[in-house]
Amino acid sequence: MKPFRVFVTATDTGVGKTQVACALLSLLADAHVNPAAFKPYESGCADLRRPADALALKRAARSKDPLSRICPHRFREAVAPGVAAARAGRRPSFAKTLEALRAFEGRPLVVEGAGGLFVPIDAERDVIDVISRFRLPVILVARAGLGTLNHTALSLGALSARDIPVLAVVLSEADSTDDSSIKDNAEQLARRHRVLVLGPVRFVRDAAKRRAAFREALRPLLTLQR
Repeated sequence: MKPFRVFVTATDTGVGKTQVACALLSLLADAHVNPAAFKPYESGCADLRRPADALALKRAARSKDPLSRICPHRFREAVAPGVAAARAGRRPSFAKTLEALRAFEGRPLVVEGAGGLFVPIDAERDVIDVISRFRLPVILVARAGLGTLNHTALSLGALSARDIPVLAVVLSEADSTDDSSIKDNAEQLARRHRVLVLGPVRFVRDAAKRRAAFREALRPLLTLQR
């Protein structure tokens, strides 16, 4: 049985990538398979020694991997990693990114991207270029409500053009706003794009209940790569 390995990306920023990645890692940790968490680029780090998303992934995976491997590139400014790097006068080494990836070879792996597919991570590459180089299937996280049909279709089209397989689209409610489009969006996306759609994961303020909801929605994915 080959290990479960996936890249979690999104249609936009702030739609639930970290929550999806953490849910997957916690389910894999429950199965005692020593999952690897990888957040190669993280910006908006108030403390560069403690990148919040990478630390959340590390905790979810119950990982003993060093944080330097889990998150090799960190930036203070809350902008795209490539923009943050340019502002800081830095050129993130892609060789360092690939070296960190190779260290996780043979293990279950959940990689979390930064923002959407065309967010720059350095002067030459966007997130979609990283996904293509990693040769991993994708979980695409999208907003559950109004606008998601367009944003998700554009993202799925870009992935298809690069022959990047999509395991599933996960719809996530980002807040408690009443949105009548939510009841139709999952069916529309599944039918029009012939893709597995999970969710919508409903918004709840209680953090523990929200984590449990993501775990329940994502549990079926763990059998797809066997």
